[in-house]
Amino acid sequence: MITSETALLASTAAHFGFQATVTAVAYPALAKVPAAQWPVAHRAHSRAITRLVVIVYGALVVTGAWALWSGPGAWTLVALAATAAAFTVTAAAAAPAHTRLGARYDPDRIASLLRVDRIRAGASAVALVAAAVALR
Repeated sequence: MITSETALLASTAAHFGFQATVTAVAYPALAKVPAAQWPVAHRAHSRAITRLVVIVYGALVVTGAWALWSGPGAWTLVALAATAAAFTVTAAAAAPAHTRLGARYDPDRIASLLRVDRIRAGASAVALVAAAVALR
């Protein structure tokens, strides 16, 4: 039988893999797009990644709620807090940056997006480690 901790570990692992790929591959490639090609490239990126974001974040919400409902231990709470931090940075910084970047190329905003994305990657790594420790 799958436990809430096992499910949370699976979803935090998926999140970390997704976030690490975005941080190491997708965003650096997007940042190299010339200004003249930006609108098309940004729209393509947004269309391609949206479904995956919904799936990964949805899995985190479901498994996080299950973990809370199941009476989480300390490490599970750390995993949930780190996941909440990643969600908060996404909502407060990354999503608004993408909205503004959809309107026009802005190298300063792109650089800022790359910086805040590293925070999300770090938070997803902390969540994964904590979820793994919670299983011990």
